[in-house]
Amino acid sequence: MLALPDRGLTLTYDMTESHPQNRRLGYARVSTYGQTLDAQLEQLRGAGCSKIYREKVTGAHNDRRELLKVLDHLAPGDVVTVTRIDRLARSTFGLFAIVKQIVDAEAQFRSSPNRGPAPAPAPGD
Repeated sequence: MLALPDRGLTLTYDMTESHPQNRRLGYARVSTYGQTLDAQLEQLRGAGCSKIYREKVTGAHNDRRELLKVLDHLAPGDVVTVTRIDRLARSTFGLFAIVKQIVDAEAQFRSSPNRGPAPAPAPGD
């Protein structure tokens, strides 16, 4: 807040509106146009993602515009969530490169698979 009482002015600027702390950002991707994003979107919403970037493009493409948007707009404290790590990258090397960009932005990465109910214990356990 900037106050100039002698001029009767008060200016309030809230930085959290442009870069709120700990934003939960989701990224959903399917490889072909015949597939649907519905299940991923539901899981990401359930994980508390306030903004979900989505695209239909093969993971082999380096030109994934929505993923680039996520990476370009990260702020410290943000959490990037995917339903499975294969939605983010096709190889371990690719995954490490993307996660490094997230960490370098002082953000976090999370894979939030829908695990479903825990299996019943085996008899005698």
